[in-house]
Amino acid sequence: MPRIFPDVATADDQGLLAVSRTLTAELAFSAHCEGVFPWFEKDDTILWWAPDPRCVIPTDRAHLSRSLGKTLRDPDYRITLDMDFAATIDHCARLHGKTWITPLIRKTYTRLHQHGLAHSCELWRGQELIGGMYGVGLDKIFCGESMFSVQKSASKIVLLWLCAYLAEHGVLLLDTQFMTPHLMSMGAVEIPRQRYQTYLSEQPQRLRGNWAQSSEHPAEKIKRWF
Repeated sequence: MPRIFPDVATADDQGLLAVSRTLTAELAFSAHCEGVFPWFEKDDTILWWAPDPRCVIPTDRAHLSRSLGKTLRDPDYRITLDMDFAATIDHCARLHGKTWITPLIRKTYTRLHQHGLAHSCELWRGQELIGGMYGVGLDKIFCGESMFSVQKSASKIVLLWLCAYLAEHGVLLLDTQFMTPHLMSMGAVEIPRQRYQTYLSEQPQRLRGNWAQSSEHPAEKIKRWF
C-alpha cells in the first residue's frame, strides 16, 4: 500500500512526526502499518508519533516473576480474546482519562475491531472483568494501545498471556511505544526506530478476523512459554 505519512526519520527528537485534524479507521491502520501511532492533544489536534527508540516486548521473552506465578494460581481466573472489546476500551478510557481515549479514538478503534483489525484481551475473575488490553494486530507486530487493571497484577497477566498467544501465531513483537518501569519488569526493551521498521510487513492483514476463542485459565499458556 502507498505510504501516507512522511518518512519516520524526519520525526523530531521527541518522536513527533505529523499533526492532523482528521482521524479515521483507515488512517489509523495505515499509520500502524508505517510504524506511526496517534495521540491526542487537549485541543483535539491529533499528533502522530514515531519515537526513537521504540519500546517493545519480544513475545517469546516476556518475564514471569515468581510473585506473579503465585498469583496465577487463583482458580477463578479466565482469559478471553475479542470477548468484550467495548468494555475493555471503556475501562482503559476511565483509567487514563479522555485526554487520550477520546470519543473519536474509541469510535476509530471500535471500527477497526469491527473490521477484524483491532483486538482485545480480557482477564476475568468469575464474571468480573478485572484487566484487559486492546491494540492492532499486524503480521509480525501487535501494536498495544492501552491496558487497564482493576485488581493488582491483572494487566501483567493479560500482557504475559497475550505475549504467549502472539508467539504461538508467529507475531514477534508486542509494541508498547514508550518504556516504563512496569514494562521493563515484564521484559520490555528499547530498539532503534530503524530496526522496528524492519518488522513491518507487506502483509499487515495476515491475522485479520475475530480472534475470539473459548475462555481458558491463563496459567497453562503462560507457564508453558515463560
